[in-house]
Amino acid sequence: MSQIQFREAMPKRSCTKTFNAYRSYKEYLANDFNSRCGYTDSHHRWFGGITTFHIDHFKPHKKFPALKTEYSNLVYACSYVNILKSDDDPANYLDPCTTDYNQHFYRDRTGRIFADPKSPRAIYMHKKLKLGLARYQVIWLLDKCNQTMGDLEALAEKLPSGSKEEIAVKNLYFELGKQFRAHLEFVAS
Repeated sequence: MSQIQFREAMPKRSCTKTFNAYRSYKEYLANDFNSRCGYTDSHHRWFGGITTFHIDHFKPHKKFPALKTEYSNLVYACSYVNILKSDDDPANYLDPCTTDYNQHFYRDRTGRIFADPKSPRAIYMHKKLKLGLARYQVIWLLDKCNQTMGDLEALAEKLPSGSKEEIAVKNLYFELGKQFRAHLEFVAS
């Protein structure tokens, strides 16, 4: 099975502002996490955008109340994994901003997430957060399809108008677009 890296860009925490309410950090987190869940790398567009994403406390604020509004303890996360993680022991998890997840997780060519068998915390997270669900595979495939469509658009614009190459690229774009839309309709039903 060929392995593909888990994520292309590692999230970073760069906000230097301080707020009394951790929810005030949400836009900064969305930006620092590239609009993606820190744990699944799923873009928030497929969940309904920033309003549907949660703010996870890497170290649960019920157990570590002093860290409730510490930006360095916050993770931008989809609601599914945030709920599953809940107040679990942070020692079981890899911080997405200080650990290269590509060293602990990988994907197969269809986007399915796997834990490195040599990483006990990755194995724990994979099971606890249900990272192997098809939901994250489908989202990865949607991202790749969207990215390919953008690449084809850019290529078609560079080719001479009416050339065989431009027509071939536009036909590929059209076919990919049909498949993409069919999948979106399937997902919406």
